[in-house]
Amino acid sequence: MIQVSETAKKRVVGLMTEGGFDATKDYVRVGVKSGGCSGLSYELDFDNKVSETDKVFEDNDVRIVVDKKSFLYLVGTTLEYSGGLNGKGFVFNNPNAQRTCGCGESFSL
Repeated sequence: MIQVSETAKKRVVGLMTEGGFDATKDYVRVGVKSGGCSGLSYELDFDNKVSETDKVFEDNDVRIVVDKKSFLYLVGTTLEYSGGLNGKGFVFNNPNAQRTCGCGESFSL
């Protein structure tokens, strides 16, 4: 399961609304792909479709969908949002990551 902090929830709902999505019906799609400084990088997008192989769950009133392969890398991750002058935007606190890059957008196991 992926958890969503309160600050991330507020930002997700705002961005979904701006993008024409409905946070009560649509999903935040979280994934992992090859690339980035450390070997794997995070993907974050909005979606209104779910495939048969996706894992679907909800935390803090945010509906999340993850493809089966990415889910293995993301179990236990918390999605947070850091705003302000020194903020990084969305941050993945992933307990499975053994190494992360300085920007926090990629990791390795």
